[in-house]
Amino acid sequence: MKASFLKQSVLIVKPGPIQKPPDTTQEPLEDKMGGGHTVAAFDAELKQLQRMIEDMGRQAENQFAQAVAALLHSDTTAAAAVIEGDVGIDRLEAQVEAMAVRMLALRQPMARDLREIVAAFKVSSNLERLGDFARSIAKRTVTLASLPVAPPVASLAWMGETVQGMIHDVVTAYVTQDAALAKSVRERDSAVDHAYTALFREMLTYMMEAPQNITGCTHLLFVAKSIERAGDHVTNIAENICFLVEGRVPAEERAKDDQSSFAVVDVPEPPPSA
Repeated sequence: MKASFLKQSVLIVKPGPIQKPPDTTQEPLEDKMGGGHTVAAFDAELKQLQRMIEDMGRQAENQFAQAVAALLHSDTTAAAAVIEGDVGIDRLEAQVEAMAVRMLALRQPMARDLREIVAAFKVSSNLERLGDFARSIAKRTVTLASLPVAPPVASLAWMGETVQGMIHDVVTAYVTQDAALAKSVRERDSAVDHAYTALFREMLTYMMEAPQNITGCTHLLFVAKSIERAGDHVTNIAENICFLVEGRVPAEERAKDDQSSFAVVDVPEPPPSA
């Protein structure tokens, strides 16, 4: 009887390329944000938000400059253009707010990034008010141009030009993140307040001298108040820039020289009757 032999099969494994183990290390924290959003995408959104604020600021500056020029030259056509142009600033404010809310909800920023978005909220709101003041000046310009007696509009020239310069500088301070420039704008507001108080007394004097001046001077007082309030909102923007850059608003209290609430003009006594 022959012995049966079982053939055994041998499994031969051929060597192949060495497989690298999977990289289980985490990505650096600076490359990720909450929800898997990259820092690069967030930075791009911040830059877009800053560009929208700059565009809004330059529009407000242009609107205000055109309103003051229309007032000084009694240009009703230019005034009408300012009135119509205000809607563009309002539209930009709505876009800034929508984008800022979206970034807060999706990105959950902290520290400087959070200050950037909060500042955008506040700056856009103040810029929108500047557009409203420009529109108000333009509306008064149309009314003043129709009056038979021309009011002394030249008295408002310095105030208007000064606030226009403040708007230009504060927008530049926002774009360049220049806290020192923002503080210098803030300090210039007291001169505008002082000029408004002096003009308030001047208008009262004109109205006392001749009744025909009352209507025109009253409208000019409203214009002067719009310019003075525009200066206050520019100062608010300057303080928001300081908060954005330095993390705090200026410690010293803002100087306020508007004393029009206490202005009194002495009325001359009538001559004694014969």
